[in-house]
Amino acid sequence: MLARRIIPCLDIRDGRVVKGIRFVDLADAGDPVALARMYEAAGADELVFLDITATVEGRKATLEVVRAVAAELTIPFAVGGGVRGVGDVRALLRAGCDKVSINSAALRDPQIVAEASAIFGGQCIVVAIDARRTADGFEVVIDGGRTPTGKDAVAWAAEAERLGAGELLVTSIDADGTKTGFDIPLLRAVRRATKLPIIASGGAGTVEHFVEVFEQAEVEAALAASLFHYGELSIERLKDALAQRHVAVRPAAVGAR
Repeated sequence: MLARRIIPCLDIRDGRVVKGIRFVDLADAGDPVALARMYEAAGADELVFLDITATVEGRKATLEVVRAVAAELTIPFAVGGGVRGVGDVRALLRAGCDKVSINSAALRDPQIVAEASAIFGGQCIVVAIDARRTADGFEVVIDGGRTPTGKDAVAWAAEAERLGAGELLVTSIDADGTKTGFDIPLLRAVRRATKLPIIASGGAGTVEHFVEVFEQAEVEAALAASLFHYGELSIERLKDALAQRHVAVRPAAVGAR
């Protein structure tokens, strides 16, 4: 069995890491370069950096932060925020990240996913899906949780696979920052609709939540932010606990314990 990945997420605004609840009430959580260095030393498998206000502010993700982080890391990392076209994908990859996450622009112009995947390879392209529960299922919401689209999240996941995306980052807006557990029904629905690797996001609060999402939703990776940023659960302790529960994970870094 492939090892499940543990991925800290760094939401970035104005060059600082921030964290909120359900995409609002943002609080400062530290310096992105320092946190990236710390998480690699602790045994993180990958990192995700999201410039969370780039799209709504009409700008691109901060390349200076990407370059600074790339100079410090040896593990893979993905960057998203403000990506509007293939040129933005190219700029981010040249700045040093391994993958580019596309969210709002992919929904507005799906051909961006197809073009970027054709040029750079699907392994570089992550389609991020922010979803909110509705009476009928799960709706895609874009612009950092501000704009409902009427698009079914599960159908969009399947379409992203057809367009050539290499991975999905699926975030439950309802669960984000609540620490009440991942949205298993959402993730299971996406799992049934696609063979792509899925990064589960939103709601991590305990070791048991990670066990549940790996066993019940069969995702390849699980992401958390404030849980790690504020020291409530270390990556080392999480990986040790998962291994004890027979969840396949790569060992935490030597010397990180």
